[in-house]
Amino acid sequence: MTITDATAVPARRRWAGLAVLSASVLLVVMDMTVLNVALPAISEDLRPDSIELLWMVDAYALVLSGLLVTVSALGDRWGRKRMLLTGFGVFGAASLAVLAADSPLEVIAVRALLGVGGAMIMPSTLSMIRNLFTDPGERAKALGVWAAMAAVGAALGPIVAGFLLEHFSWHSAFLVNVPVMVVAIAAGLFLLPESRNPDPGRWDVLATVLSMAGMVALLYAVKNFGKYGLADPGALVAAVVAVVALGWFVARCLSRPDPLLEIRLFRSAPFSAGVVTALTTSIAMAAVLLLLAQWMQLVQGYPPLETGLRLLPAAAAAIIASPLAPVLAARIGARTVLAGGLALTGLGFLLVYLAPAPLGYGPVAGALVLIGAGNGSLAIASAAIMSGTPAAKSGSAAAIEETSYEIGGALGVAVLGSVAAAVYRGELAYAGPAAGVVRESLGGALGVAKELGPAAGHLAAQARRAFTESLILTSGAGVALMLAGTLIVWFLTPRVLDVTAQHH
Repeated sequence: MTITDATAVPARRRWAGLAVLSASVLLVVMDMTVLNVALPAISEDLRPDSIELLWMVDAYALVLSGLLVTVSALGDRWGRKRMLLTGFGVFGAASLAVLAADSPLEVIAVRALLGVGGAMIMPSTLSMIRNLFTDPGERAKALGVWAAMAAVGAALGPIVAGFLLEHFSWHSAFLVNVPVMVVAIAAGLFLLPESRNPDPGRWDVLATVLSMAGMVALLYAVKNFGKYGLADPGALVAAVVAVVALGWFVARCLSRPDPLLEIRLFRSAPFSAGVVTALTTSIAMAAVLLLLAQWMQLVQGYPPLETGLRLLPAAAAAIIASPLAPVLAARIGARTVLAGGLALTGLGFLLVYLAPAPLGYGPVAGALVLIGAGNGSLAIASAAIMSGTPAAKSGSAAAIEETSYEIGGALGVAVLGSVAAAVYRGELAYAGPAAGVVRESLGGALGVAKELGPAAGHLAAQARRAFTESLILTSGAGVALMLAGTLIVWFLTPRVLDVTAQHH
């Protein structure tokens, strides 16, 4: 069965299809967070150098972001169901290939292949929801479920990885994907209808190359500016490549009647507001998970599994808020929910910033609840993006939304992570042995402290205090960022915007 915008899919099949799409998103998002917990075990086993370690972390996001636009456009032509099921197969095969990986380069290759699968899966799920649910009210509810499952995936990643690493080798953190992907392929074959753009136009080879080169260069530049500062020559070259390639790509898309990516969607204020919401929320979540996971393990001393459990309040709040967001939007307006979600996230940062010293888990748990509840607005952001998008252009809309998540995640780590690193170095007045390692990271400082003998306790306490202070001051920067996002979204979003109403 191939559906177009006018073809109704039976209700039972629609919601069963949503279950398959939501489960796949849960797993892909979960996989993004698993590596953070598994990395120490992989490092101990394979002994990668610093460059290899960097590529283990970055390969997935770089490949995924580079392919999003191309794969979405291919899915519009080839069939979104076909693209999704192929993505399931690639993701499962890459996860299984980890059994043969016994060197850092092979793990990097597995991560890159997972990025290929993720690029096929993520935008396909969103564009298929747009085509499955032609009624905007139903679509808003479906996107609420989708957003909730993404939040569950982010929370389950560290917990599942922590449990597996306590009982099995690091390979198990990848292998858990395999049976789920087999079930997803079988269920998707029977439950998901096919959909495609009936008139996709000619394929633009130059735009394909420009989008890949520009997105990979942009993400590489953002990540390396965050790690090495604005003077890093590699990041500067990548930034220039990104500006030239993406500028050329946008100009080319705007000049063609059948562009690879429909940039003109940004002429819609609700669409732009949804993208800004997704981008800003992703910046916040990436920084929160990065800094709080380190603070819990290295300052508070919680083991990986307990750290995952203590991060759960954010997911629990998002699971509750995401399905409620469409109901709230119908009552108080989509603009209030979109801007209010960002404001709630800002309040979460403010709670950490204003918490009495010494910082304890109580204020952090409260902040996680507020940040998770603010994440509920992503359901309305997706609805705002998709509600005014024609079904034939749903691939472009999905690619833009997913790209905003990827760029937001990279910016969160690069910008707020860099602020945290600068504050940490500024607070740490240490000039003893291995001062460079100590000032580079809290993990490095604690490693040096273990070798210092009697002075170890003083250095460890000093480094932990400096990191906690950096977390608090970075939360202050987070407040400013979320306030700016709130104001932009408030003024971008029309005063009356009903994402549950039919658009033509």
